Amino acid sequence: MAKPKLALIPATQGSKLYSVLPADGVGDFNFSRNSAATRINKDGLIETVAVGKSRLNYPLIDGVVNGCPSHLLEPQRTNLITYSEDFSNTAWSKTNTSITSDAVISPDGTLNADSIVGNGASGLHYVLNSVTVLSGQDYTFSIFAKVGTNNFFQLNMGGAQFGSSNYCNFNLSNGTIGSFGNTTSNRFIEKLGDGWYRVGFTSTTFSGGSANFFPMLITSATSSFLETNTLDTSVQIYGAMLEQDSYPTSYIPTSGSAVTRVAETANGAGDASTFNDSEGVLMAEISAFSDDSSFKLFGINSGGTGNDIVILGYSNVANTLYVNTKIGSTSVISDTGQSIDQKSFNKISVKYKSGSNSIYVNGFKLASNTNTFTPTGTQLNELQFSYYTNTLNFYGSAKQIQYFDSALNDSDLEKITSWTSFTDLANGQTYSIK
Repeated sequence: MAKPKLALIPATQGSKLYSVLPADGVGDFNFSRNSAATRINKDGLIETVAVGKSRLNYPLIDGVVNGCPSHLLEPQRTNLITYSEDFSNTAWSKTNTSITSDAVISPDGTLNADSIVGNGASGLHYVLNSVTVLSGQDYTFSIFAKVGTNNFFQLNMGGAQFGSSNYCNFNLSNGTIGSFGNTTSNRFIEKLGDGWYRVGFTSTTFSGGSANFFPMLITSATSSFLETNTLDTSVQIYGAMLEQDSYPTSYIPTSGSAVTRVAETANGAGDASTFNDSEGVLMAEISAFSDDSSFKLFGINSGGTGNDIVILGYSNVANTLYVNTKIGSTSVISDTGQSIDQKSFNKISVKYKSGSNSIYVNGFKLASNTNTFTPTGTQLNELQFSYYTNTLNFYGSAKQIQYFDSALNDSDLEKITSWTSFTDLANGQTYSIK
């Protein structure tokens, strides 16, 4: 198989996304994020990455780092909880509970997680933070939680803004979701190391105003909304986050005010000498955060129009693929409706060559045609994590990007979209992993 002209395999983080090919740096992506951000590092811990530095995020399988990292790219989000880690602060009101500060090691590896402890009185047992919300918007509330002396935990979004019974129960001993209210969506429990879970859910507001957000001690996974009990037990908590959207993103710490993580961009890889207007293959292994109604695209363009473009990624229709290739204004090949799990890593490739065009996904030929075209004028010259000029940006994780400046045969297209390790990939392409 031919060696790719450009290859991105995440190996380092910095002010660029560094491609391994070409070796002269022409294939490096310009990266921008005008704020700090967090990631999961190689030790499985939450780590803050400085302003302007890209993020290598490591995958957790059953709470343990397992596999190679991916580049993490996220949209702008704000944590509206002003004291995300200090639950002793008066911003968090206490009902039949007390807070033991810095009680245990948190998911960032330091002694800064708190313990919420019931006082044994009959009633509700919670801490509460009030935040002003807008009408008709999605909000996602999350927190990191761990068994103390109690296994069960309830998160609530309360007040007229969210309607009644807006809650979700979690079993922190086995990592499962229990009972929940019918106004919740996107409920999740994600395992980290050392017994920690990130738990949360999404709900949509009926009206604007000051709403209540509160973690609560409960007696079982099937406890009712706002359960009355006499618990004197504890749950460890860390990193409360409220963000305005329909899915969670990486944790944003706060210590007195809301904090915004600015959207990330990555563009400018390659030039006119990198890409072949007449034939080539673009391949990416990517996953998205959600299957929401936003495009998440990655591709080669000519720097300013919807023509001269090789695009792949995910559609704004839930769990569907989006591939669209045009040379000049001629449509070469496209697929905009194939069902696909956007949240999983998918290996997607598109080949363009006059009379021989195809799309492969995860080792299978999805589409092909014999459309012909004749390149004219200035065409393909830039690879971006977006449609063009930073529109319809790809937000999610990227494990690898490859561009070949010649059309591959079906056997090779099947291989590059089905290999399961970077070592096998490299060996098949005549260069090695050091």
